[in-house]
Amino acid sequence: MVEKKRPAAQTGHTVIQSYLKTLDGSPGVYRMLDEKGAVLYVGKARNLKARVSSYSRPTGHSPRIARMISETASMMFLTTGTETEALLLEQNLIKQLKPRYNVLLRDDKSFPNILVSKEHSFPQIKKHRGAKKEKGDYFGPFASAGAVNRTLNQLQKVFLLRNCSDSTFDSRTRPCLLYQIKRCSGPCVGLISEEEYDGLVQDAERFLKGRTTKVQETLAAEMQNASDAMEFERAAALRDRLRALTFVQGNQTINPSGVSEADVIALHMEGGQACVQVFFIRANQNWGNRDYYPRTGAGAGAGEIMQAFIGQFYDGKEPPRSILLSDAIEDADLMAGALSEKLGRKVEISVPRRGEKLELVAGALRNARESLARKMSETATQTKLLNGLAEAFGLDAPPQRIEVYDNSHIQGAHAVGGMIVAGQEGFNKSQYRKFNIKGEELTPGDDFGMMKEVLTRRFKRLLKEDPDRESGTWPDLLLIDGGAGQVSAVHEIMAELGVEDIPMVGVAKGVDRDHGKEEFYRFRERPFALRRGDPVLYFIQRLRDEAHRFAIGAHRQKRSKAVGATPLDDVPGVGATRKRALLSHFGSAKAVSRAALSDLKAVDGISDNMAETIYNYFHAS
Repeated sequence: MVEKKRPAAQTGHTVIQSYLKTLDGSPGVYRMLDEKGAVLYVGKARNLKARVSSYSRPTGHSPRIARMISETASMMFLTTGTETEALLLEQNLIKQLKPRYNVLLRDDKSFPNILVSKEHSFPQIKKHRGAKKEKGDYFGPFASAGAVNRTLNQLQKVFLLRNCSDSTFDSRTRPCLLYQIKRCSGPCVGLISEEEYDGLVQDAERFLKGRTTKVQETLAAEMQNASDAMEFERAAALRDRLRALTFVQGNQTINPSGVSEADVIALHMEGGQACVQVFFIRANQNWGNRDYYPRTGAGAGAGEIMQAFIGQFYDGKEPPRSILLSDAIEDADLMAGALSEKLGRKVEISVPRRGEKLELVAGALRNARESLARKMSETATQTKLLNGLAEAFGLDAPPQRIEVYDNSHIQGAHAVGGMIVAGQEGFNKSQYRKFNIKGEELTPGDDFGMMKEVLTRRFKRLLKEDPDRESGTWPDLLLIDGGAGQVSAVHEIMAELGVEDIPMVGVAKGVDRDHGKEEFYRFRERPFALRRGDPVLYFIQRLRDEAHRFAIGAHRQKRSKAVGATPLDDVPGVGATRKRALLSHFGSAKAVSRAALSDLKAVDGISDNMAETIYNYFHAS
């Protein structure tokens, strides 16, 4: 790749025009920058000179493009070998740089899968998210954890597969409740043979692959055979499973017969906002849907929004064989080629015009329209609350980013600080942060000291990563759980860091610590309260309660982890499986630490080298 950059003293189309003589017809990626060097826009081109030339004309642009050109002070170029490389590089740079005029997908969470784990003779069925490292068969993606949980619940009813962990399985001496309510076949206590259980696993996988007719036929035949053999109890159990399977199929809202694997993506735009609805169709079944609200790049059109969404959506996800769209994209063949190369098999991108595929897109489009209407209604309400908050606290403008801090601990143990973020679109959970309190010199229960550590770490990082406050990650308002003492302490911390210009309010419980009698404290100002029933008061209570919930959750997680911790957790190379083997063999971590080298080598799954590592760890001089 070749990079070219030149400073410019002016802005606009004349600046862009000055680059033309340095460019040729190579494919590549270009960046438009403002006077401060901030990236305004990232784009790709089959022919860089031709594309940049289109920006050099003084007229004929949409209002959005005209504004972008008028702010452009310099450009950067990266040439690539092919247009496909340019497309992939463009999407990476957009996600990394988040330019103001690009369409940006703001929600980039991974999707859960169902895993039929094959690391045990009686496979476990469970929800899985993240890298597919565990041995087994994966089915997905599902749109949400709720969609996975519903499917797992159905599978338990029909196929009676276990969902307990291997350690729980190995320690059982009698059937659990799931067996009693006919959600498990009881393999842990030998109530089903390995061969019979394997048959259930195969049936469950056929179901997840869409081969439900075969499963029904098998169950019906087994039920008839059991009845003929006068095994009426077994026949009744098979009948119940068959009924459950029929009920599952009858309650699926979308069950396309002609579409086995596809993502259905529909876009609805209104009032300068956009909603993209994605339905996941796998094995001729609906595996859930999710809505997204991409930033529209200050007025981008439907085709550009859809293309940017697809490029960023599949950047870290495996695409299906077919992608059905409500709006055509400009480079459909190029995008399909890039996704096909990533998947290792052909991916088709199309805009259906008739039949079942069109019905699927129409359903997704209806959901997108309804979701955007709800979002806009919620946003209008949120805007009123933010305006009311600005008025109540004497802010210069409604806050766009509110950060709320709270601590949680038990007499200083397992202390955790929590930060939640809220703004125009409500709670922004992807921005939540937890802080494990590290200060060893802190007195147990020193809330002031904990808050000082949390805020110092938070704002030192902001000052390092974004000293000019241009990224949108700086808060417009801080809410602190506490009264005058906490507010004074926090102001001192902020003054030391040189960021005391950020408005900060302490929220105290007030008289009798009663909900609704909260008092608000600002530095060197008299405390005040809001009237009961004020929507702004309820809003502040929700913010504080959410921060409290998040901090307590982080504390409980840390405490739970500490309770289950053993010295084995710190031994290099000892993971969950080896830890389980060692504890099963010796009974306790203390016994492992005292074991002779020859005894360690005798443990199943512990190699000679690993045994030496464990021995040396506990016997180092």
